Amino acid sequence: QFFFFQFVFVAMDVDPLWYGHFLYRRRKYEEAIFVCDELLHKNPYDKAAWYLKTRCLTEQVRISEVELEEEGLAEVMLDENAVASVPRPGTSFARPMTNSGTSRGMRPVSKSGRPLSGFARPGTQGARPTTMEGAVKTARTATSRPVTSASGRFVRLGTASMSSGTDALFIDVSKLDLRKYSSRPGLARALVLYLLHVTNDTRNALDLAAHATEAAKYNDWWWKAILGFCYHRLNLFRDAEKQLKSSYRQQPSIFACMLMAKVYIRLDQPQNAIECYTEGLKHFPDETCLHAGIARVHQAIGDLSMSVIEYKKLLKVDSCDVEAIASLAADRFYEDQPEVALIYYRRLLQMGIESCELYNNLGLSCFQAQQYDMALGCFERALQIADDEALSEIWYNIAYIALSLGDVRLAHEALMLSITCDDTHGEAFNNLGVIEQRQGNDSAALGHFETATKHSPHTHEPLYNVALIDYEEGNYADAFMKVKRALLLYPEHRPSLDLLADINASLHEI
Repeated sequence: QFFFFQFVFVAMDVDPLWYGHFLYRRRKYEEAIFVCDELLHKNPYDKAAWYLKTRCLTEQVRISEVELEEEGLAEVMLDENAVASVPRPGTSFARPMTNSGTSRGMRPVSKSGRPLSGFARPGTQGARPTTMEGAVKTARTATSRPVTSASGRFVRLGTASMSSGTDALFIDVSKLDLRKYSSRPGLARALVLYLLHVTNDTRNALDLAAHATEAAKYNDWWWKAILGFCYHRLNLFRDAEKQLKSSYRQQPSIFACMLMAKVYIRLDQPQNAIECYTEGLKHFPDETCLHAGIARVHQAIGDLSMSVIEYKKLLKVDSCDVEAIASLAADRFYEDQPEVALIYYRRLLQMGIESCELYNNLGLSCFQAQQYDMALGCFERALQIADDEALSEIWYNIAYIALSLGDVRLAHEALMLSITCDDTHGEAFNNLGVIEQRQGNDSAALGHFETATKHSPHTHEPLYNVALIDYEEGNYADAFMKVKRALLLYPEHRPSLDLLADINASLHEI
């Protein structure tokens, strides 16, 4: 039998700088900063302690910059990059593919017209607004507000990190000679990351990166990538593209590849983003973020079949990727394979993931697979751990199950609870209007349908329902206008096409 001894290091028995580095490697940043403060108190010009403390402060607030973020009002309304006004389907995020393989009647869509995915990410729940009114409105205006600026997020993060503790004036950038620091590669790299992530001083970071690139005689790929990163922060996408391409040609890196794809996404060039990810896979074939990037872009332009293929490739590399499992589960559910979706969702439970959304999807899959006893238990668990916005969706799904079972009273109560939790849930208002219309309350039904159209202008069902009521009451002109709007949203909707034919026939008789 072998025994392993556990060594406990005491700060007074070892070199303090080594001990601080030991804490830094184990991500105990607060303790490492305390050690560095003691060293700097003894010697304020200790470069090693200054470097280590700078790295600790940076890692405390550093976030991944290659992931997408929500575009704020400033980015949307002040964007001067010109794009095609009528792009071909699949070549722009504003116009996804229409023949993606899944009918809109089988799979709900977001405001941008893209089928909903199984994994919520920034920028996937709505379309890019083109007017100030559209930018102010959000998917759930009662429970959320639009993002004012993506760059403002970095400002708030930097302000919070600098105002906490005694590190508010650790580095006074205005007193630094950036050109002098650029000749010291180690200190310059720590300083530029500190400027970007802690103080959010992108301007000075850009100056330091430019001086360092010049000092390296334009042969350092890392500084070129940081230059591209700074230009991207400043929304100078064409300049960022030049620097990132130069960096990637000199030395292929995942950071430059992901950031360059992000630039193309902001420029509304999905095909170039896919090519960028594909080029990165030639040098890094098993990199999960590159496979996920390709799948996300295909999903964003409506190419669901290619997105599923890429997610399956991702699972071959990383069998525990939550995004891939959730996306494949949602795809199988909407392809009328709830049993396969159950396998994916149970896999997520086995991985230790517990959320109201997961239990909600499990309940729907169990119901579609005719496992009714398990479905009710899943919805009960989802209601226990859900917040207000999720409660609205869960009660909406419970109402759908009640309607499927023929319990109209339970469905009506569940829909009332859904709109109580979120009074902007257009789908719930639509289904409530259908129940009222079947009970003979046409005036109440029309009110619910109009509310549903107001809060969910991307759905065709409320428009069709209003057109049907107008047609039955003899208001052929209003019915014609409503059904044409419904067909603009969903051209293949067979009931709307039949209703339009009946309206045309009635108008010809008149």
